[in-house]
Amino acid sequence: MKRLILMFFGWMLTFLTSAQDMQFSQFYAAPIYLNPAFAGASEMTRFGVNYRNQWPGLDHSLNAYSAYVDHYFFNLNSGVGLIANGMRETMSGLNTSEVGLAYSYRLQLGFDSFLRFGGQASFFSRDANLQNLVFGSQIDQGTGAVGGVSGELFGPDARHRYVDYHLGMLYTNSWGWLGISAHHITQPNVSYVDDQISRWPMKLSAHGGIKFDLSNGLASNYMNNTQYQRELVLAFNYKHQDPFNQLDLGAQVNIQPLVLGIWYRGLPTLGNGLPNNESLIGLLGVSLGNGLDIGYSYDFTLSKIGQANTGGAHEVSMRLSFMAGDNNQRGRKASMLPCFKY
Repeated sequence: MKRLILMFFGWMLTFLTSAQDMQFSQFYAAPIYLNPAFAGASEMTRFGVNYRNQWPGLDHSLNAYSAYVDHYFFNLNSGVGLIANGMRETMSGLNTSEVGLAYSYRLQLGFDSFLRFGGQASFFSRDANLQNLVFGSQIDQGTGAVGGVSGELFGPDARHRYVDYHLGMLYTNSWGWLGISAHHITQPNVSYVDDQISRWPMKLSAHGGIKFDLSNGLASNYMNNTQYQRELVLAFNYKHQDPFNQLDLGAQVNIQPLVLGIWYRGLPTLGNGLPNNESLIGLLGVSLGNGLDIGYSYDFTLSKIGQANTGGAHEVSMRLSFMAGDNNQRGRKASMLPCFKY
């Protein structure tokens, strides 16, 4: 138990001194957060929310949320999105909030291939209650007792307000997609220590996938004369945010109205390198006929910190999609993404 506590404190210190972004297992259900080029990429109007509760088995956990709305303008070949993100770490009272405006432009390359360019400007707010932190110098190595003064010098105002920028690019065709994104272009200083510099490292991501139609992509229901999609989708998401690297690999089977998925998160290494096996993720989703999609996923911890200690992670997403605007544009789906739903 003492070792677990030390690991957790060490992880928190790393988080506070070298800020890292929150992450969602259902990152395709938070598309603008993944890549601003996804703004309007469904060529519909969407409202979506995501909530993640990470490591509820520990006394102090991470809670994160994201909410967005986006719309596509056919006459401008452009998508616009508004996104709000937040994260709270219960131990230190660290709260990070973001409100951003995203824009993307769609360029047609061929009959069914498109290239989207996206950008986002965000306002960030970071607040913390640093009086509750426990540092390694306060822990008795023999007994595990906590006491004494840490000696850390924090400024009286543990607040940061700043503007940051994200960029992205996304290629799509009728059977696959490939995107890249760069977040925190300005790498702002987020240090709570006076006269110190701690840059929020840039986050780089490469993501993509491919879709396979099953049974010609359709299954007929002769009782009500409707057809349902059946497809298999394989995808990946690789992230680098100094000094960490992460790879997510996943597959989803869409048999309307159900979606079943499985993900592996980690970065297996060959040779003498140490493997980074973080979690195995199961997903269950339902896509209702009224444009409402609901997803639930659970992360089973594979790392040494242990599933029994962390309690894994729970995540829920909801999204409502519909056609809005010019009625003449309804039904135009030639460039819609063959993407993951969650």
